[in-house]
Amino acid sequence: MSAEYVLEMNRISKQYGDNAVLNDVSLKVKSGEIHALLGENGAGKSTLMNILFGMPVIHNTGGFQGEVLINGEKQNISSPHDAMLKGIGMVHQEFMLIPGFTITENIKLNREVSKPNIISKLIGKDLEILDMATMEQDARKALDAVGMSVDEHTLVKGLPVGYMQFVEIAREIDKEGIKLLVFDEPTAVLTESEAEQLISVMKSIAEKGIAIIFITHRLDEVMNACDSVTVLRDGKLVKSMPTNETSIINIAKLMIGRASDDVAKAPQRTEQLSGNIAMEIKDLHVSMPGERVRGLNLEVMEGEILGIGGLAGQGKIGLPNGIMGLFEATGEVKLFGKKLPLNNAKEVLKQGVAMVSEDRRGVGLLLDESIANNIAFNAIQVNGKYLYNILGFASLMNTRAVYKLANDFIKQLDIRCTSAAQHTGTLSGGNQQKVCIARALALDPKFLFVSEPTRGIDIGAKRLVLETLTKLNRKLGMTIVMVSSELNELRSIADRIAVVSEGVVVDILSPEASDADFGLAMSGIKPGSIEGGNSNEN
Repeated sequence: MSAEYVLEMNRISKQYGDNAVLNDVSLKVKSGEIHALLGENGAGKSTLMNILFGMPVIHNTGGFQGEVLINGEKQNISSPHDAMLKGIGMVHQEFMLIPGFTITENIKLNREVSKPNIISKLIGKDLEILDMATMEQDARKALDAVGMSVDEHTLVKGLPVGYMQFVEIAREIDKEGIKLLVFDEPTAVLTESEAEQLISVMKSIAEKGIAIIFITHRLDEVMNACDSVTVLRDGKLVKSMPTNETSIINIAKLMIGRASDDVAKAPQRTEQLSGNIAMEIKDLHVSMPGERVRGLNLEVMEGEILGIGGLAGQGKIGLPNGIMGLFEATGEVKLFGKKLPLNNAKEVLKQGVAMVSEDRRGVGLLLDESIANNIAFNAIQVNGKYLYNILGFASLMNTRAVYKLANDFIKQLDIRCTSAAQHTGTLSGGNQQKVCIARALALDPKFLFVSEPTRGIDIGAKRLVLETLTKLNRKLGMTIVMVSSELNELRSIADRIAVVSEGVVVDILSPEASDADFGLAMSGIKPGSIEGGNSNEN
């Protein structure tokens, strides 16, 4: 008798050092079933799939706890190649195609069909030649199965993005013995009509008895395509259920949940905001790979902390990077009514906008330099501060002034160090982040972008960083835009939270808005736009 499930992942746990990224998670998928795997960034979806595919990152970090069964038999999946041999395939979000190869060559890569010739018959199979006719027939069959009429001889280079996604799918379904396919955000790069076609292809694949795990942030697609849903949150299983027993609103609520972190709520404002607009953003486009912004509009009020939330790859990080001139941008941005020049980082800094980058080690800090030099660097380069002139033609750094500046910030931000001369690379992550904030503040900005300020730092350091931002806002009246993947942190200090999906602002919510409203917005759906739905559904 055949097993009920093609895949069972039972009580899976995984730790990286002291960090538990999966805790007792189970996933069961039947043959011919389309099963949605959902959760915010950091919920554990990728780690669970890495375990399924036997990725080296799992085996090289102590393995995992739990068991994986395929068709009822326990498996030890040692590598991605081993996973493929066991009938598991994956359609990646990042294309795994070779541009200089034809569609046929990409589909049959590492599974080429050969045929014998006179020499191979005498010397050995290794000298057989490629059977291009058979490979092209196989490729044509796979392309037809996904509804693509493009010629199989076409080079992948220059194909539209949507076509590349379908070539990826064709390659997987051409493999023999496929039992389970994982689709990782396959519609993220597709147009609406292409996404509809892909859903249709998925259903056709499932009708042939192949199981599908569908990872997506688009909840309307889940309801349209999937038989079952599993929701993860913070590395734990929240719930598995048939799709016909739930709703978009309920799924959104389960995905977000109100976390129980030890993040203290910012103190209440003692004074009302002025009501003036600090920054007005119109039709902003930013060409940041993986974080493209596609016509974003937003108003930031003077004196507020505005949170920017959303899933990874949806454009939230592209917003500050584009305005600051780190990636090519178009559109219009005004600061207190005055137009800001785009694509000119130094001029934006001069106009009073500063930024604490999400990449503090790659962009934000000079790790081999002292704390003092790091803090003063931008103020010296942009505003010519902390220099003194020699004979009217040379400038030298005023070391005394630089160290006074650094010591003031060390005291103000409680930077834990031996002295201002300590190399920044030797500090803890939380103290490095405070140095980044100090560097931005040394510019005396009117407006501050802070991007992923608590990424990679411990809970205690997170609290201190958030408290620092709150103090800057409450005591100095500084307007702050905080971009973060940690919704609970945004809720703790922001006055309003703008949710970005697919490169635009979907909605602007109160920190007290329901979990369902945040979940819907992160999925690209404005609360209240679902027919017959409301965000108070249980």
